[in-house]
Amino acid sequence: MGTIRPFANESDSVGIDELTVENRVDQLEIYGSLSITRDKAGLERALQLKDILDAAVKALQDDAALPDRMAFKPTDKVDNPFK
Repeated sequence: MGTIRPFANESDSVGIDELTVENRVDQLEIYGSLSITRDKAGLERALQLKDILDAAVKALQDDAALPDRMAFKPTDKVDNPFK
């Protein structure tokens, strides 16, 4: 498994089984499915997820300019090119 530095860029992505963590400068996007089974493989998956979340929490705690709430701009609507 690779690692990411949360909020560092718009390109890093890490997969843990069917779970994906995508890096953005303003958020982490986490989607998919992850089974943490009661075995050594499950422990490894749990530790990988914990490492990512611990790094995200540290990055947030270390940000002195952290706003109360992130303001997202509305997404642009684009016509379907296949219609």
